Amino acid sequence: MPNVRLTIVYYSTYGTNHQMAELAAEAAKAAGAEVRVRKAKETAPEGVVNGQDAWRAQAERTAHIEEATLADLEWANAYLFSGPTRYGAVASQLRSFLDSTGPLWGTGKLANKAASAMSSAQNAHGGQETTVQSLNNTFCHWGCIIVPPGYTDPVTFQSGGNPYGVTVTATGKGIPAEVQEAIRHQARRLVEFAGKIAS
Repeated sequence: MPNVRLTIVYYSTYGTNHQMAELAAEAAKAAGAEVRVRKAKETAPEGVVNGQDAWRAQAERTAHIEEATLADLEWANAYLFSGPTRYGAVASQLRSFLDSTGPLWGTGKLANKAASAMSSAQNAHGGQETTVQSLNNTFCHWGCIIVPPGYTDPVTFQSGGNPYGVTVTATGKGIPAEVQEAIRHQARRLVEFAGKIAS
């Protein structure tokens, strides 16, 4: 799909959603998309970030990754957002970026593009699905065409059965192989439908 320009925007405190974004990017590129991976700007005070070793380490590991801008959204014709759950909704860092998109929304520059979402939480029932659905609500306001994984591949059942968007239970032991494959499937499906919409 050489006509697909995908922007992946993530926020990751400890690394799970960063890894999810990179897995999705690899699969999307293999499917023929041009891909930008961008991180949401850190809004937590520097002292808070530096006060937790794992948080600081993640910030240092990803210092080279560009922060998401409105230009990245305008450039793309497909979106994939991934962020951790905070009380059943997406982390404020990613929400802050979403809340800055009014100028594009007001001129219709976010509409008619394929969009999909992923999330994580520390436990299986910690708000993962509602976080994905809250991101989907934003896509509805933008006028996007939501592309969920659904049950379009057996890997959805193998990875936890979430049809809305892949979610990861962040245990600190990495992302299980079947969940990695579910992320790849979601990315490929997004590219497929973005290509159909763009053609």
